[in-house]
Amino acid sequence: MATIKIKQIGSPIRRPEHQKKILIGLGLGKMHRVVEVEDTAEVRGAIAKLPHMVAVVD
Repeated sequence: MATIKIKQIGSPIRRPEHQKKILIGLGLGKMHRVVEVEDTAEVRGAIAKLPHMVAVVD
């Protein structure tokens, strides 16, 4: 299965609770952390909800 790398570029401070939970679900939570996850529709949807906090790394 294909994987993608996601980097956290925004702070979860002063963000709604549901956005913090999405970050934790992606395996993030601290600034500049990079994780590699499977490229699924669920992950793509979570990334789409947080375009100001996460970026897809090449």
